[in-house]
Amino acid sequence: MPLIKSKSKEAFGKNIAAELRAGKPQKQAVAIAYATKRAAKKDGGGLYANIHAKRERIAAGSGERMRKVGSEGAPTKQAFIDAAKTAKKSGGGVSLSVGRGEKLPTDQGAGLTAKGRAKANRATGSNLQAPAPNPKTEKEAGRKKSFCARMSGVVKHAKGDAPRAKASLARWNCKEGGAAKKHDIKGW
Repeated sequence: MPLIKSKSKEAFGKNIAAELRAGKPQKQAVAIAYATKRAAKKDGGGLYANIHAKRERIAAGSGERMRKVGSEGAPTKQAFIDAAKTAKKSGGGVSLSVGRGEKLPTDQGAGLTAKGRAKANRATGSNLQAPAPNPKTEKEAGRKKSFCARMSGVVKHAKGDAPRAKASLARWNCKEGGAAKKHDIKGW
């Protein structure tokens, strides 16, 4: 039977028991169980990932059954509500518009307004902050340098003219090309 890919203590114990039954030494069984637990954490291991993994195990013939919401050992209604906040959304990100005052028009710098940042932060759990075109602290200088480098890449690799990206570069007072390159690899 395949190992349970989960971060729970119960799954960890079952994985050790399964490896011991398979004839592995105890230290090796524990190491394998830890590796499986780490892999579950790396994969996200959230509620929806666990449900997907269980459905795959059931399809493979594990003999398990899906529990009903509210039954013992099943996710609670609140767990689904919490997981929905952090689940990847299909169909793109947050819908922001100039007309609703959530982003600026291109001639005004094309960035997000305070209203737009608040909406994006609520919808995605992000922590978007106001632009720092004239940094006063080292942290703000690092934000500006990072933004300029990222947005310069957007302009460079855009299929079209990228007017919004160019306007935001101007709003942040970015010089052409963004941050300086750290390494010169021409001689390699």
